[in-house]
Amino acid sequence: MTSSSLELEGRALAERIFDTVRQLSVDTLGVTRQGYGPKETAVIDFLRSLGKELSLEERIDAAGNVWLTLAGKDRSLPAFVAGSHADSVPQGGNFDGLAGVAAAMLCAWWMRHTNFQPERDFSVLILRCEESSFFGKAYVGSLGMMGKLTAADLELKHRTEPVTLGEAIAACGLDPKQLTMGRPVIDTSKIAAFVELHIEQGPVLTSSADVRTGIVTGIRGNIRHKCVKAIGETAHSGAVDKAYRHDALMAAACLMHTMETHWQRFLDAGEDLVFTSGVFKTAPTAAISVIPGLVTFTIDMRSLSMDTCERFHALLVSEAERIGAERGVRFEFDAMLRTQPAALNQMLSERIAHAAKLCGIPVAHLASGAGHDSAVLGNAGIPTAMIFIANQNGSHNPDEAMELADFMRGTELLWRTVENYDK
Repeated sequence: MTSSSLELEGRALAERIFDTVRQLSVDTLGVTRQGYGPKETAVIDFLRSLGKELSLEERIDAAGNVWLTLAGKDRSLPAFVAGSHADSVPQGGNFDGLAGVAAAMLCAWWMRHTNFQPERDFSVLILRCEESSFFGKAYVGSLGMMGKLTAADLELKHRTEPVTLGEAIAACGLDPKQLTMGRPVIDTSKIAAFVELHIEQGPVLTSSADVRTGIVTGIRGNIRHKCVKAIGETAHSGAVDKAYRHDALMAAACLMHTMETHWQRFLDAGEDLVFTSGVFKTAPTAAISVIPGLVTFTIDMRSLSMDTCERFHALLVSEAERIGAERGVRFEFDAMLRTQPAALNQMLSERIAHAAKLCGIPVAHLASGAGHDSAVLGNAGIPTAMIFIANQNGSHNPDEAMELADFMRGTELLWRTVENYDK
Protein backbone atom coordinates (compact mmCIF):
# COMPACT_ATOMS: atom_id res chain seq x y z
CA MET A 1 0.00 0.00 0.00
CA THR A 2 1.51 3.30 -1.02
CA SER A 3 -0.52 5.69 1.11
CA SER A 4 -3.27 5.87 3.69
CA SER A 5 -5.69 7.21 1.08
CA LEU A 6 -4.95 4.29 -1.22
CA GLU A 7 -5.48 1.89 1.66
CA LEU A 8 -8.85 3.47 2.41
CA GLU A 9 -9.87 3.18 -1.24
CA GLY A 10 -8.77 -0.47 -1.25
CA ARG A 11 -10.85 -1.19 1.86
CA ALA A 12 -13.83 0.45 0.21
CA LEU A 13 -13.43 -1.77 -2.86
CA ALA A 14 -13.18 -4.86 -0.67
CA GLU A 15 -16.36 -3.87 1.18
CA ARG A 16 -18.10 -3.27 -2.15
CA ILE A 17 -17.17 -6.75 -3.37
CA PHE A 18 -18.26 -8.52 -0.18
CA ASP A 19 -21.50 -6.53 0.18
CA THR A 20 -22.54 -6.89 -3.47
CA VAL A 21 -21.84 -10.63 -3.57
CA ARG A 22 -23.76 -11.12 -0.33
CA GLN A 23 -26.76 -9.31 -1.81
CA LEU A 24 -26.56 -11.39 -4.99
CA SER A 25 -26.53 -14.70 -3.11
CA VAL A 26 -28.41 -14.09 0.15
CA ASP A 27 -30.53 -16.98 1.46
CA THR A 28 -32.89 -17.34 4.41
CA LEU A 29 -29.71 -18.03 6.36
CA GLY A 30 -26.27 -17.00 5.12
CA VAL A 31 -25.58 -17.21 1.39
CA THR A 32 -26.06 -19.91 -1.23
CA ARG A 33 -24.09 -20.02 -4.48
CA GLN A 34 -24.49 -23.37 -6.21
CA GLY A 35 -21.66 -24.28 -8.55
CA TYR A 36 -22.81 -23.83 -12.16
CA GLY A 37 -26.01 -22.33 -10.81
CA PRO A 38 -27.69 -18.94 -11.42
CA LYS A 39 -26.37 -17.24 -8.27
CA GLU A 40 -22.79 -18.33 -8.88
CA THR A 41 -23.15 -17.05 -12.44
CA ALA A 42 -24.54 -13.71 -11.20
CA VAL A 43 -21.60 -13.33 -8.83
CA ILE A 44 -19.12 -14.16 -11.58
CA ASP A 45 -20.78 -11.64 -13.90
CA PHE A 46 -20.38 -8.95 -11.22
CA LEU A 47 -16.69 -9.82 -10.82
CA ARG A 48 -16.27 -9.72 -14.59
CA SER A 49 -17.74 -6.20 -14.58
CA LEU A 50 -15.05 -5.19 -12.06
CA GLY A 51 -12.48 -6.63 -14.42
CA LYS A 52 -13.82 -4.40 -17.17
CA GLU A 53 -13.58 -1.37 -14.84
CA LEU A 54 -9.90 -2.22 -14.37
CA SER A 55 -9.36 -2.82 -18.12
CA LEU A 56 -8.36 -6.42 -17.50
CA GLU A 57 -8.30 -8.87 -20.38
CA GLU A 58 -10.98 -11.54 -20.00
CA ARG A 59 -10.91 -15.19 -20.96
CA ILE A 60 -13.32 -17.97 -20.02
CA ASP A 61 -11.94 -21.49 -20.27
CA ALA A 62 -13.88 -24.60 -21.31
CA ALA A 63 -14.79 -25.35 -17.68
CA GLY A 64 -16.33 -21.89 -17.23
CA ASN A 65 -13.54 -20.54 -15.02
CA VAL A 66 -12.81 -16.84 -15.59
CA TRP A 67 -9.32 -15.41 -16.14
CA LEU A 68 -8.90 -11.64 -15.77
CA THR A 69 -5.41 -10.54 -16.80
CA LEU A 70 -3.31 -7.41 -16.36
CA ALA A 71 -0.58 -7.46 -18.99
CA GLY A 72 3.03 -7.67 -17.82
CA LYS A 73 6.12 -6.18 -19.48
CA ASP A 74 7.20 -9.50 -20.99
CA ARG A 75 4.14 -11.41 -22.14
CA SER A 76 6.21 -14.39 -23.18
CA LEU A 77 6.80 -15.23 -19.51
CA PRO A 78 4.38 -17.55 -17.72
CA ALA A 79 1.88 -15.65 -15.59
CA PHE A 80 1.51 -15.16 -11.85
CA VAL A 81 -2.04 -16.28 -11.03
CA ALA A 82 -4.08 -15.67 -7.87
CA GLY A 83 -7.69 -16.41 -7.03
CA SER A 84 -10.14 -18.90 -5.57
CA HIS A 85 -13.71 -20.13 -6.06
CA ALA A 86 -16.97 -18.21 -6.40
CA ASP A 87 -19.46 -20.80 -5.11
CA SER A 88 -20.54 -21.59 -1.54
CA VAL A 89 -22.16 -24.38 0.42
CA PRO A 90 -25.93 -24.12 1.00
CA GLN A 91 -26.63 -21.37 3.54
CA GLY A 92 -22.94 -20.92 4.13
CA GLY A 93 -20.68 -17.97 4.79
CA ASN A 94 -19.78 -15.18 2.40
CA PHE A 95 -15.98 -15.34 2.65
CA ASP A 96 -15.08 -18.96 1.89
CA GLY A 97 -13.59 -18.72 -1.61
CA LEU A 98 -14.69 -15.16 -2.21
CA ALA A 99 -11.94 -13.72 0.02
CA GLY A 100 -9.31 -15.19 -2.33
CA VAL A 101 -10.99 -13.78 -5.41
CA ALA A 102 -11.40 -10.37 -3.77
CA ALA A 103 -7.74 -10.31 -2.69
CA ALA A 104 -6.60 -11.05 -6.24
CA MET A 105 -8.91 -8.33 -7.61
CA LEU A 106 -7.48 -5.87 -5.09
CA CYS A 107 -3.95 -6.71 -6.25
CA ALA A 108 -4.95 -5.85 -9.82
CA TRP A 109 -6.63 -2.67 -8.57
CA TRP A 110 -3.46 -1.61 -6.70
CA MET A 111 -1.38 -2.17 -9.83
CA ARG A 112 -3.69 0.06 -11.84
CA HIS A 113 -3.79 2.78 -9.20
CA THR A 114 -0.04 2.85 -8.61
CA ASN A 115 0.84 2.45 -12.30
CA PHE A 116 2.76 -0.69 -11.44
CA GLN A 117 3.35 -3.07 -14.35
CA PRO A 118 4.69 -6.48 -13.34
CA GLU A 119 7.38 -8.22 -15.31
CA ARG A 120 4.93 -10.99 -16.26
CA ASP A 121 1.16 -11.14 -16.67
CA PHE A 122 -0.90 -11.13 -13.49
CA SER A 123 -4.17 -13.07 -13.73
CA VAL A 124 -7.15 -13.22 -11.39
CA LEU A 125 -8.61 -16.73 -11.55
CA ILE A 126 -12.28 -17.18 -10.59
CA LEU A 127 -13.02 -20.89 -10.26
CA ARG A 128 -16.45 -22.52 -10.45
CA CYS A 129 -17.99 -25.25 -8.29
CA GLU A 130 -15.33 -26.01 -5.71
CA GLU A 131 -17.81 -27.20 -3.09
CA SER A 132 -19.17 -30.76 -3.15
CA SER A 133 -22.44 -29.90 -1.38
CA PHE A 134 -24.79 -29.89 -4.36
CA PHE A 135 -23.53 -32.70 -6.61
CA GLY A 136 -21.27 -34.67 -4.27
CA LYS A 137 -18.15 -33.77 -6.27
CA ALA A 138 -15.54 -31.24 -5.14
CA TYR A 139 -13.19 -29.11 -7.27
CA VAL A 140 -15.33 -29.48 -10.41
CA GLY A 141 -14.10 -26.25 -12.00
CA SER A 142 -10.42 -26.97 -11.40
CA LEU A 143 -10.68 -30.70 -12.20
CA GLY A 144 -12.59 -29.86 -15.38
CA MET A 145 -9.88 -27.35 -16.28
CA MET A 146 -7.38 -30.20 -16.00
CA GLY A 147 -9.62 -32.54 -18.02
CA LYS A 148 -9.97 -34.86 -15.04
CA LEU A 149 -13.73 -35.19 -14.76
CA THR A 150 -15.26 -38.53 -15.74
CA ALA A 151 -18.45 -39.51 -17.52
CA ALA A 152 -19.69 -40.84 -14.16
CA ASP A 153 -19.03 -37.43 -12.57
CA LEU A 154 -21.27 -35.78 -15.15
CA GLU A 155 -24.11 -38.14 -14.21
CA LEU A 156 -24.02 -37.16 -10.53
CA LYS A 157 -27.44 -35.92 -9.42
CA HIS A 158 -28.22 -32.66 -7.66
CA ARG A 159 -29.01 -33.07 -3.94
CA THR A 160 -32.58 -31.72 -4.28
CA GLU A 161 -33.31 -30.97 -7.95
CA PRO A 162 -33.82 -33.25 -11.01
CA VAL A 163 -30.62 -32.18 -12.76
CA THR A 164 -27.21 -33.79 -13.23
CA LEU A 165 -23.83 -32.11 -12.94
CA GLY A 166 -23.34 -32.42 -16.70
CA GLU A 167 -26.70 -30.76 -17.33
CA ALA A 168 -25.85 -27.90 -14.97
CA ILE A 169 -22.53 -27.33 -16.76
CA ALA A 170 -24.27 -27.43 -20.14
CA ALA A 171 -26.88 -24.92 -18.92
CA CYS A 172 -24.01 -22.43 -18.52
CA GLY A 173 -23.27 -22.70 -22.25
CA LEU A 174 -20.37 -25.12 -21.83
CA ASP A 175 -19.63 -28.55 -23.30
CA PRO A 176 -19.10 -30.90 -20.33
CA LYS A 177 -17.62 -33.67 -22.50
CA GLN A 178 -14.56 -31.47 -23.16
CA LEU A 179 -13.75 -31.76 -19.44
CA THR A 180 -13.44 -35.56 -19.52
CA MET A 181 -10.69 -35.94 -22.12
CA GLY A 182 -7.90 -36.55 -19.63
CA ARG A 183 -5.89 -33.51 -20.68
CA PRO A 184 -6.01 -29.86 -19.52
CA VAL A 185 -8.16 -27.40 -21.43
CA ILE A 186 -5.58 -24.71 -20.58
CA ASP A 187 -1.84 -24.49 -21.19
CA THR A 188 -0.40 -25.16 -17.72
CA SER A 189 3.10 -24.22 -18.90
CA LYS A 190 1.93 -20.60 -19.06
CA ILE A 191 1.45 -20.45 -15.27
CA ALA A 192 4.56 -19.64 -13.23
CA ALA A 193 2.80 -19.61 -9.87
CA PHE A 194 -0.66 -19.91 -8.36
CA VAL A 195 -1.37 -18.43 -4.93
CA GLU A 196 -4.74 -18.90 -3.26
CA LEU A 197 -5.65 -16.69 -0.31
CA HIS A 198 -8.33 -18.30 1.86
CA ILE A 199 -9.90 -17.97 5.28
CA GLU A 200 -8.40 -20.56 7.62
CA GLN A 201 -11.74 -22.28 8.46
CA GLY A 202 -10.25 -23.34 11.78
CA PRO A 203 -9.42 -21.71 15.13
CA VAL A 204 -5.62 -21.35 15.10
CA LEU A 205 -5.20 -17.86 13.64
CA THR A 206 -8.29 -16.31 15.16
CA SER A 207 -7.12 -17.55 18.59
CA SER A 208 -3.97 -15.45 18.29
CA ALA A 209 -3.87 -11.77 19.08
CA ASP A 210 -0.75 -11.11 17.00
CA VAL A 211 -0.37 -13.78 14.29
CA ARG A 212 -3.46 -13.48 12.08
CA THR A 213 -1.94 -14.66 8.80
CA GLY A 214 -0.64 -18.09 7.84
CA ILE A 215 1.37 -19.85 5.15
CA VAL A 216 -0.02 -23.30 4.39
CA THR A 217 2.42 -26.21 4.61
CA GLY A 218 0.21 -28.75 2.83
CA ILE A 219 -3.38 -29.78 2.14
CA ARG A 220 -4.63 -32.91 3.85
CA GLY A 221 -5.78 -35.82 1.73
CA ASN A 222 -8.73 -37.90 2.84
CA ILE A 223 -10.48 -41.23 2.82
CA ARG A 224 -14.27 -41.03 2.97
CA HIS A 225 -17.34 -43.23 3.07
CA LYS A 226 -20.62 -41.52 2.20
CA CYS A 227 -22.67 -44.37 3.69
CA VAL A 228 -21.66 -46.99 6.24
CA LYS A 229 -24.45 -49.26 7.49
CA ALA A 230 -24.70 -50.92 10.88
CA ILE A 231 -27.30 -53.67 10.38
CA GLY A 232 -28.74 -55.31 13.47
CA GLU A 233 -32.25 -56.37 14.46
CA THR A 234 -35.20 -54.08 15.05
CA ALA A 235 -37.16 -55.06 18.16
CA HIS A 236 -39.39 -53.79 20.95
CA SER A 237 -37.40 -51.70 23.47
CA GLY A 238 -39.26 -53.09 26.47
CA ALA A 239 -39.45 -56.74 25.49
CA VAL A 240 -35.83 -57.66 24.68
CA ASP A 241 -33.19 -57.89 27.40
CA LYS A 242 -29.61 -56.75 26.77
CA ALA A 243 -28.19 -60.22 26.14
CA TYR A 244 -30.58 -60.81 23.26
CA ARG A 245 -30.23 -57.47 21.51
CA HIS A 246 -28.59 -56.72 18.18
CA ASP A 247 -28.62 -52.95 18.61
CA ALA A 248 -27.20 -51.22 15.54
CA LEU A 249 -26.93 -47.83 17.24
CA MET A 250 -25.01 -49.15 20.26
CA ALA A 251 -22.64 -51.01 17.93
CA ALA A 252 -22.05 -47.89 15.82
CA ALA A 253 -21.54 -45.78 18.94
CA CYS A 254 -19.04 -48.34 20.27
CA LEU A 255 -17.16 -48.19 16.97
CA MET A 256 -16.99 -44.39 17.12
CA HIS A 257 -15.74 -44.41 20.71
CA THR A 258 -13.12 -47.04 19.87
CA MET A 259 -11.88 -45.07 16.86
CA GLU A 260 -11.65 -41.89 18.92
CA THR A 261 -9.33 -43.74 21.30
CA HIS A 262 -7.19 -44.93 18.37
CA TRP A 263 -7.21 -41.39 16.96
CA GLN A 264 -5.68 -40.04 20.16
CA ARG A 265 -3.07 -42.79 20.04
CA PHE A 266 -2.09 -41.72 16.50
CA LEU A 267 -1.84 -38.07 17.63
CA ASP A 268 0.26 -39.01 20.65
CA ALA A 269 2.66 -40.72 18.22
CA GLY A 270 3.06 -37.42 16.36
CA GLU A 271 0.95 -38.29 13.31
CA ASP A 272 -1.27 -35.76 11.53
CA LEU A 273 -4.89 -36.99 11.54
CA VAL A 274 -8.47 -35.78 11.90
CA PHE A 275 -11.49 -38.10 12.06
CA THR A 276 -15.18 -37.21 11.73
CA SER A 277 -18.58 -38.84 11.39
CA GLY A 278 -20.65 -35.86 10.27
CA VAL A 279 -23.93 -37.64 9.49
CA PHE A 280 -25.44 -40.26 11.82
CA LYS A 281 -28.98 -41.55 11.20
CA THR A 282 -31.38 -44.19 12.43
CA ALA A 283 -34.00 -45.66 10.09
CA PRO A 284 -36.97 -43.48 9.01
CA THR A 285 -39.22 -45.80 11.07
CA ALA A 286 -37.20 -45.23 14.25
CA ALA A 287 -39.18 -44.56 17.41
CA ILE A 288 -38.58 -44.12 21.13
CA SER A 289 -39.85 -47.65 21.82
CA VAL A 290 -37.86 -49.39 19.07
CA ILE A 291 -34.38 -50.92 19.30
CA PRO A 292 -32.57 -49.59 16.22
CA GLY A 293 -31.96 -52.28 13.63
CA LEU A 294 -30.31 -49.97 11.13
CA VAL A 295 -27.96 -47.02 11.49
CA THR A 296 -26.22 -45.22 8.64
CA PHE A 297 -23.30 -42.87 9.06
CA THR A 298 -20.49 -41.14 7.19
CA ILE A 299 -16.74 -41.42 7.67
CA ASP A 300 -14.18 -38.71 6.91
CA MET A 301 -10.51 -39.12 7.85
CA ARG A 302 -7.83 -36.66 6.74
CA SER A 303 -4.07 -36.42 6.98
CA LEU A 304 -1.05 -34.91 5.29
CA SER A 305 0.07 -38.54 4.92
CA MET A 306 -2.00 -40.97 2.88
CA ASP A 307 -0.18 -43.79 4.66
CA THR A 308 -1.64 -42.53 7.94
CA CYS A 309 -5.13 -42.46 6.42
CA GLU A 310 -4.77 -45.96 5.01
CA ARG A 311 -3.56 -47.45 8.31
CA PHE A 312 -6.34 -45.74 10.24
CA HIS A 313 -8.90 -46.94 7.69
CA ALA A 314 -7.64 -50.54 7.97
CA LEU A 315 -8.02 -50.22 11.74
CA LEU A 316 -11.58 -48.91 11.29
CA VAL A 317 -12.55 -51.93 9.17
CA SER A 318 -10.97 -54.44 11.57
CA GLU A 319 -12.63 -52.84 14.61
CA ALA A 320 -15.98 -52.85 12.80
CA GLU A 321 -15.59 -56.60 12.21
CA ARG A 322 -14.68 -57.23 15.87
CA ILE A 323 -17.45 -55.09 17.36
CA GLY A 324 -19.99 -56.43 14.88
CA ALA A 325 -19.15 -60.02 15.86
CA GLU A 326 -19.40 -59.20 19.57
CA ARG A 327 -22.78 -57.52 19.22
CA GLY A 328 -24.41 -59.54 16.48
CA VAL A 329 -24.37 -56.58 14.10
CA ARG A 330 -23.02 -56.38 10.55
CA PHE A 331 -21.19 -53.34 9.20
CA GLU A 332 -21.33 -52.63 5.47
CA PHE A 333 -19.05 -50.02 3.89
CA ASP A 334 -19.83 -48.34 0.57
CA ALA A 335 -17.09 -47.56 -1.95
CA MET A 336 -14.08 -45.78 -0.50
CA LEU A 337 -13.49 -42.23 -1.79
CA ARG A 338 -9.85 -41.13 -1.81
CA THR A 339 -8.23 -37.75 -2.29
CA GLN A 340 -4.45 -37.54 -2.27
CA PRO A 341 -2.72 -34.96 -0.06
CA ALA A 342 -1.25 -31.98 -1.87
CA ALA A 343 2.29 -30.87 -1.24
CA LEU A 344 2.54 -27.16 -1.87
CA ASN A 345 5.56 -25.60 -3.55
CA GLN A 346 8.26 -24.90 -0.97
CA MET A 347 10.08 -22.27 -3.03
CA LEU A 348 6.89 -20.29 -3.62
CA SER A 349 5.97 -20.57 0.06
CA GLU A 350 9.43 -19.22 0.93
CA ARG A 351 8.81 -16.26 -1.38
CA ILE A 352 5.64 -15.51 0.57
CA ALA A 353 7.54 -15.80 3.86
CA HIS A 354 10.16 -13.38 2.51
CA ALA A 355 7.45 -10.92 1.49
CA ALA A 356 5.99 -11.21 5.01
CA LYS A 357 9.34 -10.18 6.49
CA LEU A 358 9.63 -7.23 4.10
CA CYS A 359 6.26 -5.79 5.14
CA GLY A 360 6.40 -6.83 8.81
CA ILE A 361 3.51 -9.26 8.82
CA PRO A 362 3.96 -12.10 11.34
CA VAL A 363 2.94 -15.49 9.94
CA ALA A 364 2.25 -18.97 11.24
CA HIS A 365 2.94 -22.15 9.30
CA LEU A 366 0.03 -24.59 9.40
CA ALA A 367 -1.61 -27.39 7.45
CA SER A 368 -4.95 -27.09 5.73
CA GLY A 369 -7.49 -29.63 6.91
CA ALA A 370 -10.00 -28.51 4.32
CA GLY A 371 -9.57 -29.23 0.63
CA HIS A 372 -8.95 -26.47 -1.91
CA ASP A 373 -8.61 -26.00 -5.66
CA SER A 374 -4.92 -25.41 -4.92
CA ALA A 375 -4.57 -29.16 -4.42
CA VAL A 376 -5.73 -29.80 -8.00
CA LEU A 377 -3.43 -27.16 -9.50
CA GLY A 378 -0.49 -28.25 -7.35
CA ASN A 379 -0.93 -31.92 -8.22
CA ALA A 380 -1.01 -30.90 -11.90
CA GLY A 381 2.56 -29.63 -11.57
CA ILE A 382 1.80 -25.91 -11.20
CA PRO A 383 3.89 -24.24 -8.45
CA THR A 384 1.19 -23.53 -5.86
CA ALA A 385 1.02 -21.92 -2.42
CA MET A 386 -1.68 -20.74 -0.03
CA ILE A 387 -2.11 -17.82 2.36
CA PHE A 388 -4.50 -18.25 5.28
CA ILE A 389 -6.21 -15.41 7.12
CA ALA A 390 -8.09 -15.56 10.40
CA ASN A 391 -11.85 -15.91 10.45
CA GLN A 392 -14.35 -16.19 13.24
CA ASN A 393 -17.16 -18.68 13.95
CA GLY A 394 -15.79 -21.43 11.74
CA SER A 395 -16.83 -21.90 8.14
CA HIS A 396 -19.49 -23.60 6.02
CA ASN A 397 -22.08 -21.95 8.22
CA PRO A 398 -24.11 -18.70 8.06
CA ASP A 399 -22.24 -17.23 11.05
CA GLU A 400 -18.88 -17.24 9.25
CA ALA A 401 -17.13 -13.93 9.92
CA MET A 402 -13.90 -12.23 8.93
CA GLU A 403 -12.38 -8.99 10.18
CA LEU A 404 -11.64 -6.66 7.30
CA ALA A 405 -8.30 -5.73 8.90
CA ASP A 406 -7.24 -9.40 8.71
CA PHE A 407 -8.34 -9.57 5.09
CA MET A 408 -6.40 -6.43 4.16
CA ARG A 409 -3.29 -7.73 5.93
CA GLY A 410 -3.46 -11.03 4.01
CA THR A 411 -4.10 -9.16 0.78
CA GLU A 412 -1.08 -6.95 1.36
CA LEU A 413 1.01 -10.11 1.78
CA LEU A 414 -0.30 -11.42 -1.53
CA TRP A 415 0.41 -8.09 -3.21
CA ARG A 416 3.95 -7.91 -1.86
CA THR A 417 4.58 -11.47 -3.08
CA VAL A 418 3.47 -10.47 -6.58
CA GLU A 419 5.40 -7.20 -6.46
CA ASN A 420 8.66 -8.90 -5.47
CA TYR A 421 8.28 -12.09 -7.50
CA ASP A 422 10.75 -11.07 -10.23
CA LYS A 423 13.14 -9.01 -8.13
